[in-house]
Amino acid sequence: MKLKDKINEDLKLAIKDGDKLKLQTIRSIRALIIEFEKNGSGKEFNEEEEIKLLSTAAKKRKDSIEQFEKGGRPELAESEKTELAILEKYLPKLMSEEEIKKVVDQKKTELGIADKSQMGQFIGAVMQELKGKADGALVKKVVEEALEN
Repeated sequence: MKLKDKINEDLKLAIKDGDKLKLQTIRSIRALIIEFEKNGSGKEFNEEEEIKLLSTAAKKRKDSIEQFEKGGRPELAESEKTELAILEKYLPKLMSEEEIKKVVDQKKTELGIADKSQMGQFIGAVMQELKGKADGALVKKVVEEALEN
């Protein structure tokens, strides 16, 4: 089932259930999809675009959580955490640290990376392969660890 169809189905269920936060979150995702379709770029809304759109929305929630916690607003942080959990249901499962390590080791050998001077190129190559499948911060951490050894 396409994301757009799943969102519309879940929107109906959220309305029936009366879950306001879930309804608000799903509407925001739906608005992003509609905005993408109407922006006139001519791009097709494929799986890669879905992941990019949802990942961006999830990253904004994570940033908001961090800011609210720093600002002493735990009730707003909790609301954002709930929205993030709803968003993550639509994202593919992210790779574990062990799975990322395998890809990093493979790329390190493939590219012949020997030291930290090539870190940017290394991270870029790994992220290209793991686009949408792994958290960027975790990839950076694994790459740094691989270069230290």
